[in-house]
Amino acid sequence: MTNTGIPVKKLYGLDHLRSLAILMVLFYHYRMFQHPQWLDNMISFGWTGVDLFFVLSGYLISYPLFINMAAGKNISLPEFFIKRVFRIIPAYLVVLAIYFLFPSFHEREALPPLWKFLTFTQNFGFDIKSSGTFSHVWSLCVEEHFYLLFPLVLAALLRFNVWKKAGILLAALFVFGIGIRLYCWYALIAPHAGEDNFFIIWYKHMYYPTYTRLDGLLAGVSIAALFAFKPAVKNRVIQHGNTILLLSLAVLTGAWFLCEDQESFYASVFGYPLVAAGYGLAVVAAVSPSCLLYRYNSRVTALIARLSFALYLSHKGVIHLAQPLLAKTGLAPKGTAMFIACLLVAGLGAFILNKAVEAPFLRLRQRVLEQRKKTAHKKMMLITNDSAA
Repeated sequence: MTNTGIPVKKLYGLDHLRSLAILMVLFYHYRMFQHPQWLDNMISFGWTGVDLFFVLSGYLISYPLFINMAAGKNISLPEFFIKRVFRIIPAYLVVLAIYFLFPSFHEREALPPLWKFLTFTQNFGFDIKSSGTFSHVWSLCVEEHFYLLFPLVLAALLRFNVWKKAGILLAALFVFGIGIRLYCWYALIAPHAGEDNFFIIWYKHMYYPTYTRLDGLLAGVSIAALFAFKPAVKNRVIQHGNTILLLSLAVLTGAWFLCEDQESFYASVFGYPLVAAGYGLAVVAAVSPSCLLYRYNSRVTALIARLSFALYLSHKGVIHLAQPLLAKTGLAPKGTAMFIACLLVAGLGAFILNKAVEAPFLRLRQRVLEQRKKTAHKKMMLITNDSAA
């Protein structure tokens, strides 16, 4: 539903992309466990699954806000933050508690300090070798920083009536991303070339920090801004959904070749914006009625998409526990059957987390938002009656 109560058609294409993103993440992370040899070759580009998530988040979070702005309405910061808190924090805290209360859930080395998880600063100065448990939450940190700062920036642009110049800010942030990665490469990473700990330094200064990973979020925001403020352009673009999807595949193929050595200079500095552009085009295709992604409805991808956040949070710990237990049934640890079984168990764990935690808090969120609307309506009626008197 929109804010006006008008039903919105479910965007199947975005469900397909969200399910693709989480499967890429799952397949890529599964390599840290005993795994089939073919997985190493098939999923080398799987690390970009988080970049697809970034583009999706940038688009889905900003588009409703931009639609309100285009209609001359203010954005409600309390409503925005209520939606984000109820969607993310409950499931995150449950899984975080499991990690800290049950060491057997740890898939790797020691956890970073609790305060880093609670403040969403785990992705800064992160040593993947010494504190690799629950490491994947670095990308949630990036998204939380976006959720905090983006609406505040929008509110400031509206407050000072300069939001029409926001395109300049977006372009500046894209340039900033390239510039900061150039600085990180030459000042912090390149001096350690050839050292045994080079990959740790590269991850710490290039892969994890928020300021080096803005490209996907900015791509999603840019698409949302174009569609919300330039509806005529949107109407022309979405007539070519399948062509745009093919263009997306071409760009991502180029990104795959550029990022074949993920820790190289060109991949580090220019790979992220190219990946973001490829997935940005995929999002444009997915919301285009002319595209097969938009028209095809799949219950499977809809389910995977619904469980994607729970899967993202819990999959490493669940697989870490499940694989040794499944091996006792006779499944070969490095076999394809084990791989499939572990993914199914991870899906079951995500389903339980979704039903037990996510769904109840989403229902509670809806009640809180409805109560806010009722309270706001009562206040408006009182003001109207007072004015009439």
